[in-house]
Amino acid sequence: MGLGLASSDASAAIHVPPPHRHHHRESHEPRNLSIDREIGAALPRPDVEPTNTTNPLVGKSFAHFIAGGAGGMSAAIVTSPLDVLKTRLQGDFYRSRIAARNAALTGHESAVSMGLRHFKETFQLLNEVYKLEGWRALFKGLGPNLIGVVPARSINFWTYGNGKRILADNFNNGQESTGVHLTAAIIAGLVTGTATNPIWLVKTRLQLDKDTALAKTGSTYSRQYKNSWDCIRQTVRHEGIRGLYKGLSASYLGVTESTLQWVLYERMKLALTHREERRIAAGLEEDLADITLSYVGRGGAAGLAKLIATAVTYPHEVVRTRLRQAPMSDGKPKYTGLVQCFKLVLKEEGMASMYGGLTSHVLKVVPSSMIMFGMYEIILRMLGTDSNLSKA
Repeated sequence: MGLGLASSDASAAIHVPPPHRHHHRESHEPRNLSIDREIGAALPRPDVEPTNTTNPLVGKSFAHFIAGGAGGMSAAIVTSPLDVLKTRLQGDFYRSRIAARNAALTGHESAVSMGLRHFKETFQLLNEVYKLEGWRALFKGLGPNLIGVVPARSINFWTYGNGKRILADNFNNGQESTGVHLTAAIIAGLVTGTATNPIWLVKTRLQLDKDTALAKTGSTYSRQYKNSWDCIRQTVRHEGIRGLYKGLSASYLGVTESTLQWVLYERMKLALTHREERRIAAGLEEDLADITLSYVGRGGAAGLAKLIATAVTYPHEVVRTRLRQAPMSDGKPKYTGLVQCFKLVLKEEGMASMYGGLTSHVLKVVPSSMIMFGMYEIILRMLGTDSNLSKA
């Protein structure tokens, strides 16, 4: 018995540190941790809330802003030549040249042959711009385009990503839904359009500058604008501050496209997420299809969503470009408003003109969306969050 007591006392003496040593250890321990005396490990204290030294909302907000800007910048650089070509095809001058070229065609064309001819004309015009104006012309307007794309995509993705979270948390028990996606996309589109319209107006006028010069002087090269700042200066001088916001109504109409794209993308993305969750729950190993979808699934979803949204809402793109054109030689704008522009274009050129530049536009926006959304998702993960609220 005596030996047993002595052993117990010795054990207690070994494991219970002196008061001054215990006090010294506690001064270096986080207030929400305690030390297990048997295993020597730090464990959370149940009576103290964990200390969070960072604000997750600020971090997530910052992530959406950076990821959106980087994605938009990458896509704009890669697809700039097709953006220039699309703008030329949406304007008046190149439309008249193509119409004159097609006037020699006789006979009835099928829908397939018309589509193939339009596709061929797109690349013929791209080659024509390169031969007549040089390779730099293929990147005309890239400066203001980048100046517009980076803040525009940053604002759009930031507003959408954080708006989705706020709407879900306050009105849908933290869950995503089509209504949440739809509302967040509309808000993001309106905010982005209002904030960046002057930049897009300058970009459009610079890209159409060659059209204006050719229409006025024939083969003589005479640019109307020296650079972006000169375009802004002339616009404000001749049209006032309101001139910088021409095409804004069409931009608001274009919110339908971005909204439809966001909703379709979110549904496709959630379908991919649910597919992965079912695979994991079933205990199945990844096969080739799973690995492929993990790399290209979200990018492919973005491209397909953009293709559908563009096909449904494309006419607003043509109207917006026409509204942003510089005034005619007498100083008066040809197109004065959204409804007037729709009516005049339909009257003078027919319904087919509402799809001018569609081929080049699709060739640009589909890969552009894949690049942009792919970069967005990758950078979000690098910054420690996810666009799905359940994973963020």
